[in-house]
Amino acid sequence: MPRSSRVPSTRMMVNPVACSAHGVCAELLPELITLDEWGYPLVDDAPVPPALEGQARRAVRDCPALALLLSGGRGSRRAGS
Repeated sequence: MPRSSRVPSTRMMVNPVACSAHGVCAELLPELITLDEWGYPLVDDAPVPPALEGQARRAVRDCPALALLLSGGRGSRRAGS
């Protein structure tokens, strides 16, 4: 059987311990992130659509608490890395 050449889907996660509820992520990526009543992010568990991967990387990079993570896809990426 040939190996699949599919790239694993990219998913976004939030570290709830690191998060400080700044809300920057929801401003940068409202398609995938909403805020709860205390301002903490609720991240959609669905794979990040390819059209939004650039915006997702920006949200990870610009998170002031370094609480966002992208996993899968073309390599995992944490904010600041």
